[in-house]
Amino acid sequence: MIQVKNLTKKFNGLTAVDNISFQVEKGEIFGFLGPNGAGKSTTIKMLTTLLNPTSGEIQIDGHDPVKNQYEARCSFGIVFQDPSLDDELTAYENLELHGVLYSMPKKIRQTRIEELLKLVDLWDRKNDLVKKYSGGMKRRLEIARGLIHHPKILFLDEPTLGLDPQTRNNIWTYIQNLNQTEKITIFFTTHYMAEAEKVATNLAIIDHGKIIAKGTAEDLKNQTKTLNLEDAFLNLTGREIRDEDANGMDNMRMRHRAFHR
Repeated sequence: MIQVKNLTKKFNGLTAVDNISFQVEKGEIFGFLGPNGAGKSTTIKMLTTLLNPTSGEIQIDGHDPVKNQYEARCSFGIVFQDPSLDDELTAYENLELHGVLYSMPKKIRQTRIEELLKLVDLWDRKNDLVKKYSGGMKRRLEIARGLIHHPKILFLDEPTLGLDPQTRNNIWTYIQNLNQTEKITIFFTTHYMAEAEKVATNLAIIDHGKIIAKGTAEDLKNQTKTLNLEDAFLNLTGREIRDEDANGMDNMRMRHRAFHR
């Protein structure tokens, strides 16, 4: 479903993603892990048509996201790290708007909205304004919105960030259920290693723009002779504290430009 070959992205001479290659099979739950500033967000933006690569190849369900942007976008849904719902609309209206943007016929749209809101346990709250929702409810609604157009791939960028353990567990239960019932391929990032170890069928770890390890959680633990994925991750990426700002690469680029002025 996803093929990446020799993918590189440079910003004014600074290499954010450095010649990476990997593939994600149909029906996989694929975890893409790395410290802050490692290149995860830049990679996701290239996969989802928000950035053009400097070089390399991408195929999303057989579509080139640079040459065939519309076809690629129809193949995937995305849940962004930052909230992107309209708080002044109801849950139903948020999904209705998204369905209209994808040119879904009215009857199909209405059936799909009901189906998805029931799937994420929000049908009884469909007419409530989103600003009245809890953080977990908003996340579930964002997942439903990402699925409105029957995508084959769902991108999840830190889907449980800032949520309490119970809500995080429930969100992953929904995601795993979607993977089974919708036969959808999941591509996700997270900083919660226990989550990744529990749900991912395969993983890739990126650091300093390069993929430094790939395989199952067991593969990575065996490779590093560790007992859990968090220790394997630390063994591979180091234990020094990274910039907590999720936009660490942006800060590096600013310093890089300032240095060369």
